[in-house]
Amino acid sequence: MVRLSSLNLILAIGASIAVAFLTALIALIASYLLYPVTGVEVHGARMLPESLAWQALPGYASLPSLNSSTLEREIEANPWVKGAKVLKDWESGIVTVEVEERKAVLDGDLGGHRLLLAADGTELPGLGGAALTRLMLDETQLEEILAVGEMLDKNGVVLDSIDAVGAEGIEATVEGYRVLFAGFVGDEQAKALKGLMEEHPDAAYFDLRSPDRVLVGPESSGG
Repeated sequence: MVRLSSLNLILAIGASIAVAFLTALIALIASYLLYPVTGVEVHGARMLPESLAWQALPGYASLPSLNSSTLEREIEANPWVKGAKVLKDWESGIVTVEVEERKAVLDGDLGGHRLLLAADGTELPGLGGAALTRLMLDETQLEEILAVGEMLDKNGVVLDSIDAVGAEGIEATVEGYRVLFAGFVGDEQAKALKGLMEEHPDAAYFDLRSPDRVLVGPESSGG
């Protein structure tokens, strides 16, 4: 009797597992037939091929089974991608990937090693069409550039490029303006820079080399 009861229990468990598996399989097939992924569109990308977004999709993907967060993380693993947002269109079956891309702001030579960096310090595989002058750097200068780039990015100020490095400091283009800095740039300086660029649209340059200060250069002559 004990053996028979154990056998019945095993059969019951096996039947339950089989039913659960079959139910899940039917649901998966139904979701694929009713809501298949019919296409992928990538918006806001120049360096990320649309084919890479397709490759990140699981095989036989359907809208219900597609994990948006997982797909976003896989796309963000590409160094060109700073952020990705996945949107599903349940009527058309199209998955839209909205991409915020990084761009190269520094073409540097550090002891014979070439560095192509984005504003947030991410190393990029190429220039991505950016027209940058290759600069000879030392470790201290690189640390200063990375720290300032991170500070500007944190405060919503766009670093366009690092243009020159010399004894007087580092020259950069920030939102189209010439900016000079050396050493540490703080939160208040970054915030002040944003406001001063709006207040002085014709200034020739903005100087952040003095701690806790932003100096506005004379108005440009139309350049």
